[in-house]
Amino acid sequence: MSNDVDFDLSPDQWEALRALRNPEPSGRLAKAYLLEGLAKLGLVDVNDGVPAMTPAGRKVLVRGSCRLLDLAA
Repeated sequence: MSNDVDFDLSPDQWEALRALRNPEPSGRLAKAYLLEGLAKLGLVDVNDGVPAMTPAGRKVLVRGSCRLLDLAA
């Protein structure tokens, strides 16, 4: 039995999470409401206005979503 949680993220949330892997130098990553939603899920941490992916966020990104895999097939 696994204690992993399957997150049902919107396509915009997936894109925002993916963008945090290699942040742009300009600092413009995603809309604030997307980051707030990801922060509430514990996938992103915002310190001094700078978002960073949490270990849980990295795990979710690497693990992906079954729904996204179905769409790609």
